[in-house]
Amino acid sequence: IPTLVSAYSQGVFPWPISADLPMAWFAPDPRGVLSYSSLSLSKSLKKILSKNHFTVTFNNNFEQVIRECALAKRNAKGPHTWISEEIILAYNQLHRAQYAYSVEVWNSAHDLVGGIYGVTVKSFVSGESMFYKESNASKVGLVTLMNHLQHHGIYWLDTQMVTPVVKNLGGMPIDRQDFMSMLKKSLTQPRPSDLFSVS
Repeated sequence: IPTLVSAYSQGVFPWPISADLPMAWFAPDPRGVLSYSSLSLSKSLKKILSKNHFTVTFNNNFEQVIRECALAKRNAKGPHTWISEEIILAYNQLHRAQYAYSVEVWNSAHDLVGGIYGVTVKSFVSGESMFYKESNASKVGLVTLMNHLQHHGIYWLDTQMVTPVVKNLGGMPIDRQDFMSMLKKSLTQPRPSDLFSVS
């Protein structure tokens, strides 16, 4: 746990390359960031959000979310997903120590159909991975997360990379130097006590 917390505090995160190679650490430049001020919602996504078809919770089932993310990566990219069993075990420990969180998206039948997990240190928050089983479920989770962070005075999310989903929502790459300035400022601010309490 101390190694991971220290790494994130320095803008570094683990990314296993394959089962045959040792754990690698990454600090991409540029860095993907989604800011609340640049959050952009399409008309169709606004319509989905207004219908309240999905229910979003926090920290209700961290392990299922990270395992669903791992399964989604394996289905998309083959058996050697970077979300290895080692990563799953380590981030479950982070979660129990309150350094990792999950966002769960449920449909009307109370099935888990989308989710996000990430890391939080002080008021720094990252989004590590997400999955969906129904269209737009992960987008609803991400938008809900951004609104939740903004409500608690946190105005940006470290997305590490700018994926198509992140880009469509207004995410953008920034220079590592700018990212590190934002990170250092976040680490000087305490995390709101109820930021990721179970909902």
